[in-house]
Amino acid sequence: MAKKVFQPAIQRLFHRVFVCRVCKTKMRADPAKVREGKVKCRKCGSRALRPKKRPL
Repeated sequence: MAKKVFQPAIQRLFHRVFVCRVCKTKMRADPAKVREGKVKCRKCGSRALRPKKRPL
């Protein structure tokens, strides 16, 4: 059986959330700005960010 997905919770937890590849800090940012390299980590200053992984 498939699990039911509560859409507001999915939006809150994963929409526009990125994780720093260096220090693993989570932050919310605009995906277009992340792709352009305009967003940097608040904690370490790195520009290497990835989207937060969503479990299935």
